[in-house]
Amino acid sequence: MENVVEARGVSRSYGDLKAVDNIDFHVPTGSVLGLIGPNGAGKTTLLRALLGLNQFDGELEVLGKDPRSQRAQLMEQVCFIADTAVLPGWMRVEQLLDYASGVHPRFARDQAEAFLRDTEVKLSRRVRDLSKGMMVQVHLALVMAIDARLLVLDEPTLGLDILVRKRFFEQLISDYFDQERTIIISTHQVDEVQNILTDVMFLNHGKLVLSRSMEQIEAQFVQLNAVGESAVKAQGIPHLGSHSILGGKAVIYEDIERASLAPLGELRTPSVSDLFVAMMGGDQ
Repeated sequence: MENVVEARGVSRSYGDLKAVDNIDFHVPTGSVLGLIGPNGAGKTTLLRALLGLNQFDGELEVLGKDPRSQRAQLMEQVCFIADTAVLPGWMRVEQLLDYASGVHPRFARDQAEAFLRDTEVKLSRRVRDLSKGMMVQVHLALVMAIDARLLVLDEPTLGLDILVRKRFFEQLISDYFDQERTIIISTHQVDEVQNILTDVMFLNHGKLVLSRSMEQIEAQFVQLNAVGESAVKAQGIPHLGSHSILGGKAVIYEDIERASLAPLGELRTPSVSDLFVAMMGGDQ
């Protein structure tokens, strides 16, 4: 299968509010997609549609299935971690593994136990006694032990300290990801995941602003760091947006001849977060 997700004209409204507004996109198999947008952009609504948790208008296929009518079959091949995910506090960790073994045909308990052996989480501990970081590790252990083709993460490290977040994403890529699996990550910590992304999507007010591979971003966008008079000249050239740097401006352009910019300063590929800010807010 070339694409894990195929979406055409997908919309979702709540009264007069269009949370997702007539968007088309696809997610290639074996990709790590970063879904980026401000609060209220429609990210969670879109992810819930992919999982069959929301009604929607338009056409949507996930792993070749319609989430509205084939959700049970779909969820045999999909895993999901949400920012509001809650584990039953009265259960011991070992009981969670027992439960997962009983309800999911693709769950490998030995893999979950092997992952947890490298953490401070003990199987005998109750969930309510775990720190938030430990609970995220339990979630990740449960997910990584399921032979799923698509993993959907909605702000999975929200509220965690930087060390736990870093370890989470390192483990995700080193112990889970392969070229047959696909990961969709919705996060505000863009800089922390940029190095693992293969593709990005920008959403704003329910509309799709950008959908590109990281290779396309490198080819189509350039950031010029210019100081002094060069910064003034740089801002006089049509551009997407700019932000201040020490002594000058970082100016981001799309589809421009780089040789024409080179005399004005240092050229680089913009970070995903800087590109997003430029496309959302222009000059700052």
